[in-house]
Amino acid sequence: MTRGRILHLQRLSTEDGPGIRTTVFFKGCPLHCAWCHNPEAIAPRMQTQWFAERCLGCRSCLTACRNGCLMMTDDGLAIDRRRCQACGDCARACPGGALEALGIELTADDLVHELAKDGAYFAASGGGVTLSGGEPTLQPEYAEAILRGLHEAGIHTALDTCGLCSPGTLEGLLPVTDLVLFDVKLMDDSEHIRLTGQSNVRILENLLLVREFAARHGQPEIWIRTPLIPGATTDDGTLSAIGAYLAEHLQGRITRWELCAFNNLCREQYRRLGLEWPYAQTRLMTAQELQACQAVARASGLRAEIVATGATQALEPA
Repeated sequence: MTRGRILHLQRLSTEDGPGIRTTVFFKGCPLHCAWCHNPEAIAPRMQTQWFAERCLGCRSCLTACRNGCLMMTDDGLAIDRRRCQACGDCARACPGGALEALGIELTADDLVHELAKDGAYFAASGGGVTLSGGEPTLQPEYAEAILRGLHEAGIHTALDTCGLCSPGTLEGLLPVTDLVLFDVKLMDDSEHIRLTGQSNVRILENLLLVREFAARHGQPEIWIRTPLIPGATTDDGTLSAIGAYLAEHLQGRITRWELCAFNNLCREQYRRLGLEWPYAQTRLMTAQELQACQAVARASGLRAEIVATGATQALEPA
């Protein structure tokens, strides 16, 4: 029976495809984007996070930790993450719920059964299930089993991917995928390496693979997603280059190019994981800045009507 590791489910989502959806966040990602909004999903291993505001200072967790990786300091609980195995003993011992394990292992059958409970919402809204992350293609057999089970249940499926995987992995997933949400972050390969840790060569090759599969089989529908990160992806040159590439290679094949506005809701998540975030002090975009990015994208050669903005947080006032 196929088992895999996810982070959590987000029900009643309206940002990860059409209609009301349940989004499955997978654990593990091959990219390390400097602006990542889901840092808890990057590592494939189980992790532990600490909520300072919930801590009672009772030290129950220190007694429960079998690996001796916890220490109470003047600044609160310190976790030696090199030694922590995320066994969950400390979280189970904490009376205030200040420690939480990140990662759940489930079989594909059990997960499909859980997802199917939301079928009434999907049917009424034209929604479905989106596999996101992290990166679902890092667990290809698990992702395929979930998508196949959902398809057999008549539930619309979407795959949200960064595109960095083997062509064979995509070829296994696409027959049971109704919609691909494909990230295109940057066109300049050196900048892509600097800001995400990986080249975009395979990513763009895989985008064309998805295009060819859709042309042959009439599915999946393709949406492109570009994160609008101040100082990284919002300049005119970057957006024009992405738009020109899409116009040349995917004109008529993609139905939406979504510009996803920067948000800083993840700042506390970095703190809970003991990580520094280079964008912690970056302000939100204003409505005017978002509109300017949209105007550049619409003038890049792609059909203007498919360019949309996906603001995930209230924008800064003008």
